[in-house]
Amino acid sequence: MTSTKIQSKKYINREISWLHFNARVLQEAASENVPLIERLRFIGIFSNNLDEFFKVRFATIKRIEQAGKSGKNALGGIKAKALMELITKTVIELQTESLKTIQNIKTLLEKEHIFFLENTQISKTHYEFLHTYFYEKVSPELSIIILNDEIELPLLVDTAAYLAVKMEFDNAKNKYALIEIPKNVDRFVQLPKRGKNDYIIIVDDLIRCFLGELLSIFNFDNISTHMIKITRDGELDFDSDMSKSFLRKIEDSVKDRKIGTPVRFVYDKEIAKDTLQYILNKMGIGNSDSVMPGGRYHNRRDFLSFPSLNRADLLYESVAPLPIKNLNIETNIFKKIAEKDYLLYTPYHKFSYVIKLLQEAAIDPNVKSIKITIYRLAKLSHIAIALINAAKNGKRVTVSIELRARFDEQANIDYAEQMQAQGIKLIFGVKGLKVHSKMCVIEREENNKIKRYGFISTGNFNESTARIYTDFTLLTSNQKILKDVDKIFNFLDTNYRIYNYKHIIVSPHYTQSHFFKLINNEIKKVKQGGKGRIKLKMNSISSYKMIDKLYEASNAGVQIQMIVRGICCLIPGVKGMSENIEVISIVDKFLEHTRLYIFGDGDDEKVYISSADWMTRNIDNRVEVSCPILDTTIQQELKDIFNICWSDNVKARLLNENAINTFKHNTLPPIRAQFKMYDYYRNKIIN
Repeated sequence: MTSTKIQSKKYINREISWLHFNARVLQEAASENVPLIERLRFIGIFSNNLDEFFKVRFATIKRIEQAGKSGKNALGGIKAKALMELITKTVIELQTESLKTIQNIKTLLEKEHIFFLENTQISKTHYEFLHTYFYEKVSPELSIIILNDEIELPLLVDTAAYLAVKMEFDNAKNKYALIEIPKNVDRFVQLPKRGKNDYIIIVDDLIRCFLGELLSIFNFDNISTHMIKITRDGELDFDSDMSKSFLRKIEDSVKDRKIGTPVRFVYDKEIAKDTLQYILNKMGIGNSDSVMPGGRYHNRRDFLSFPSLNRADLLYESVAPLPIKNLNIETNIFKKIAEKDYLLYTPYHKFSYVIKLLQEAAIDPNVKSIKITIYRLAKLSHIAIALINAAKNGKRVTVSIELRARFDEQANIDYAEQMQAQGIKLIFGVKGLKVHSKMCVIEREENNKIKRYGFISTGNFNESTARIYTDFTLLTSNQKILKDVDKIFNFLDTNYRIYNYKHIIVSPHYTQSHFFKLINNEIKKVKQGGKGRIKLKMNSISSYKMIDKLYEASNAGVQIQMIVRGICCLIPGVKGMSENIEVISIVDKFLEHTRLYIFGDGDDEKVYISSADWMTRNIDNRVEVSCPILDTTIQQELKDIFNICWSDNVKARLLNENAINTFKHNTLPPIRAQFKMYDYYRNKIIN
C-alpha cells in the first residue's frame, strides 16, 4: 500500500485510516509467523472487510457526492469526489497486493502437498468424481441468465459472484450469459487424495469444467468465462408509512437493501473488453463509478471457511478457554458474585459463565425480573434460549434489542418475533439513537428485599464471536453500579426522562463531558508539578473533539499511551501537537475488541471498561456505557492486560506520522501479547 496521505495538519482521514487498518489484516495473510491455512482465512477477513466498507462508508461518500455537496466538513476537509478517487486507487493497490499474497500462499501450500486445481488441470482419476459431484450437488443450484438486447437484465445480487460467459459463433452475433456462483454449496471442493497430496478445486472452476455441457444447446464455436461482482449501497432507508410497526419498517428496509445503488463493480482483468462493456451497459454502470480490475476469483471472503484438511500443523494451536479463578461454573454463580466481582475475558475465559448465570436466573424461584440489551446474537443463541425459558417460568423479562445492528437486522428481527411470542417485553431502541451498550440486570428477592445482580460488557452477548473477539465482561452485584444500569433501562423505556448517573458514564448525555473531566484532571496534575498519565485501548478514534482534547493534554505534558486496532484519525508524535502521545495497533489471531480506559497512576487511578469507542457515533448517537472498575484486584488485572498488550513486539504496529503499519521491533525478547495473555491466565489458575 502506498504511503499517500489525505489529511489535514491535525487529522488522518477516517476512510484512509480504515484502509490502513485493512492493510494490517492483509499483513497477517502475508506473515510468516501465521500458519498457512490461517493466512488464507485472513485473506477472507480482508475481503469481507472491503465488502462492508464499500456497502457502508464508500456508499455514504457517494451519496454526498451525488447530492452535489463537497462533504468537506463531514469528510475531514476532503471533497467527496477526490476521496472516492483516492479510495479506488488505494483499494486497487491493496487488491493487487492481496493477489500476490494468495499466489505466494498457494506456492507454499504446494510444498505441503496441497494443490489448487483449475479447470484445465483435471486428471482422468479426478474427472469421474467431479462429474458426479457437479451434477448431483452444483448443477441443481445454478441460476443461468442468458442476456440479450430485448430483455432487461435481472437484478444482480449484492456481493454475489457471477461468471460472465461469452459465446462466439463463426456466422452469428456473440451471445452473453451470467451464471451466479451458488451460495448453498461449498466454495472449496476437496477431491480424493492421491498419495500424500490433497487437492482443492474452487467451485467456480468446477462450473468452468462443465460449462460446454451446460450451454451445449447454443452450439457455439468458442466459449470464455470471467468473474464479476457487484457491491450495493448497504444503508437502510425507512419509509414514512405511519401504519407500519418499527419492526416491519426495518424488515422492509432490509429487503430494499438488495436493490441498493451499485457502489463497486469488480471484474477479472483478463475479461474481453466487449464482454465487460456489454455487461456494464446492461447494468447502467458508467466509467465514473468504482469499476475495479481484479483477479480470477472474487468473493475471497469465502476463504474464511477454507477447509482444515486435517492439517493441525497448518492451523493455530487449538487452546481451550480457561475457567475464571475461584469461580466454578458448576456452583451457584449468584452466591459467588454476591461475595465479589469477577472479570470474564473472552476468548481466554469461558463465555459459558454468562449463559450459566442467565440459565440460573431462568429457573431460580427468587429471581423476579431480567433486563438485558442485545445488539448481535449468535445464529443459534443460548442467550435467547435462556431468556425465553425465563419468560416461560414467569419471570418479567425485558429485552432492548437493536434492530439496526448493521447486517444482522434480519437475525435480530427473527429473534424479536420469537421472544415476543413468549411474552417477553421488547424495547426497540430510542429514536435517533442506536442502543450499543451491553448490560444486564437481574432482580432477585433476598430477605424480603430486592437485590440486583448483573453484568456489563465491552462486547456482544454472542457465544460465536466470544471465541474470536477479545472482550471484558464484569460480573457484579455492586448495588450502586447496578442501580445506575437499571436507570438506563428506565430511559430506554421512557425516553423523555433523562437520568443522572452517579457511577457509570452514559452516552449520549455524559460521555464526552465526563472523559473531558478525567483528562482535565491529568492536565491539572502536570500543572501542579506532578505526573499525568492516560492509557487507552479501543477499536477506533475518529471524534475530532476527543482528539483535540488529547492533543491539549499532550501539549500540557500528559503522557498518553494508546492501543487502537482500527481507525485512528489522531496523528501521534508530532512536535508541538501530539509529541507525548504514542499509538500502536495489534492485529493477530483474535480480534482485539476490548475498550479499556485508565486515567492516572498509583493510588488515584481510575479504570473503566466500555462499550464505546471514541467516535462521534458512540459519543453522540448511541446509548453506550462505560463502567468503573472498583475492585482493586480487577483493576490490577486490567492494568496488567494493558501492559502486556503495550509490550507486544511481534504483532504490534506503529501508527504515527512517519510509520504507518511498521512493525514495532526492539531488542527485548519476543512478546506476542495474545499468546502471553493466555499464559498469564493459566498461571493465575495454577498460582
